[in-house]
Amino acid sequence: MIITSRQNPKVKAALQLRKRKTRDELRLMLIEGYEEFTMAVKSGAAIQQVFYCPELMLEPIQVALLDKVSAAEHIEVSRDIFEKLAYRESPDGWLAVASELASSLGGIRLPVDKAALVIVCESVEKPGNIGAILRTADAVGADAVIAADPTTDWSNPNIIRASKGAVFSVPVASATTDELLAWLRDNKIAILAATPDTDKQYTDVDLQKAVAIAVGTEKYGLTDRWFAAAEYKIRIPMKGKIDSLNVATSAAIIAYEVIRQRG
Repeated sequence: MIITSRQNPKVKAALQLRKRKTRDELRLMLIEGYEEFTMAVKSGAAIQQVFYCPELMLEPIQVALLDKVSAAEHIEVSRDIFEKLAYRESPDGWLAVASELASSLGGIRLPVDKAALVIVCESVEKPGNIGAILRTADAVGADAVIAADPTTDWSNPNIIRASKGAVFSVPVASATTDELLAWLRDNKIAILAATPDTDKQYTDVDLQKAVAIAVGTEKYGLTDRWFAAAEYKIRIPMKGKIDSLNVATSAAIIAYEVIRQRG
């Protein structure tokens, strides 16, 4: 049966998951998009429901993905209903409800055969920037992206969309600054803090040891707590008239320097 009513209880319940309060209470998340859904399935995410609309799918063969989540409830909806459920402008016919991501520091498994690479986001506000950082983390093989004193949740639909599903391929966690600084010390991970107020360029530091690239809010950057705890204060050369880069861009530049040095 194809659902065509906006008053359907399952449709209404899914719409409520756009609200963080509801996600937190139910410990659920929304995953929209074929690519993002595929990444979630590959990662072993606990999929509970799949809303799908064959009319919107880019390729009819995509419907075969339903076979990989046979334990989930499959809910076919009309185009009108799916467009009501979707939070992107050009939906592709896939929306899943899944259990929220595990996000405790205790769940992070650091490598024993190589130096760890972690990216720390202190109170980064914009889901688009967090998503871009996750894509960089996936690309460079980072061991974790950790939110310090977060202002949003990892289950935010816009983070999932902006990350292109990388939120499922990179371990994530949330913690207070105190908890995270203690965790980094215990694991002997050096903190890198980018700032224009230093002469040491990011290429001048030995990044072959375990490191955490720390980035702060879009407007103010890192707080004094993180600068005080940083083993290295580094800068990215700026040849123009502005003195800072987008937070996700800064993280990407430094992360690629890490893997360049590590060969």
